[in-house]
Amino acid sequence: MDAVAVNEEGIPYFFKGDHLFKGFHGKAELSNESFAELDDHHHLGHVDAAFRMHYEDNLADHDHMFFFLDHKVFSYYQHKLEEGYPKNISEVFPGIPDHLDAAVECPKPECDEDSVIFFKGDDIYHYNVRTKAVDEKEFKSMPNCTSSFRFMEHYYCFHGHMFSKFDPKTGDVHGKYPKEARDYFMRCSKFSNESDHVERERCSRVHLDAITADDAGNMYAFRGHHFLRKDEGNDTLTADTIENAFKELHSEVDAVFSYDNHLYMIKDEHVFVYKVGEPHTHLDGYPKPLKEELGIEGPVDAALMCEGDTAYIIKGQTMFDVDMKATPRAVTQERPISAFKRVDAAMCHGGGFKVIVGNHFYHFDSPMTFIAGKVIPEQHKVSMELFGCDH
Repeated sequence: MDAVAVNEEGIPYFFKGDHLFKGFHGKAELSNESFAELDDHHHLGHVDAAFRMHYEDNLADHDHMFFFLDHKVFSYYQHKLEEGYPKNISEVFPGIPDHLDAAVECPKPECDEDSVIFFKGDDIYHYNVRTKAVDEKEFKSMPNCTSSFRFMEHYYCFHGHMFSKFDPKTGDVHGKYPKEARDYFMRCSKFSNESDHVERERCSRVHLDAITADDAGNMYAFRGHHFLRKDEGNDTLTADTIENAFKELHSEVDAVFSYDNHLYMIKDEHVFVYKVGEPHTHLDGYPKPLKEELGIEGPVDAALMCEGDTAYIIKGQTMFDVDMKATPRAVTQERPISAFKRVDAAMCHGGGFKVIVGNHFYHFDSPMTFIAGKVIPEQHKVSMELFGCDH
């Protein structure tokens, strides 16, 4: 990996060669499709380094994305190149060398002052964005970074296909590192079959596809080709492949909800239904078209049941109520969602309504307060607070 930066909406951009990966999964695109000027000024082989500036005292730079190619730096805001760019690196960041390996923003108090950390070989430069002072440091326990990344207030150094989490002030690496980046930051099906599936899934930064809890309170969380299970009253997590436990589905699901001791699993335009048990039993006659089974067109983003017989289906910025007792089932009400532009997964469990967006979840008292709410509640980390990951 050559460079990583997070855009204004918190979506990571991974640069490799002349290609760009947006988010944690999906197809690559040419970098110049999003940032055409990089290729206009340089025949784009690769981006050396990238970061998103954090400096609220100077809105002219705050939240801008900076890209470094050879001796030039490009500044973008909302995918538009700022006037006067590209410029020489030495003009914008005096004291910082050309041909960088990596860069990452470090806002205070994570660093003593709002800073940018630049990497070139063994040399580490802490650049104070307010004073423009440069403090050279030595990070003895860290490998040389080919790219660096700040995500969820943690700092990551990528080296080849591996990564290490480090302290931005000291460079200290704590815990079992390095780890395989393709297990944690990219969705690579059938990759690394010998890796620890539980550790990977509970600590992955890739967003969940679906989450639900069955009638007994056992929680299931689906991501890519795998799912995690946590049984009620037991903090132990287990991981398995969707292919093994739900072989008719084979892999990724769009949404899952539990009703009447059955798991309703939505994939594209179809619904698969399994009776909960050991093993789960696929019902005869399924899959059925989503429109026929639930009265709604797919694809959908999330689905859940709370108390009663109403299933809530989330599609874009609309939530649909479906009466599960009705024959045929049909949408009884649809309401706009104002708090979020998108929802990745949702469930009712443990006395509330959890909405998962990216790597975070938000707690609401009920689906009704979710719909009525315009203020986003406190943000919680999926990996740490739902699954107990320690990093």
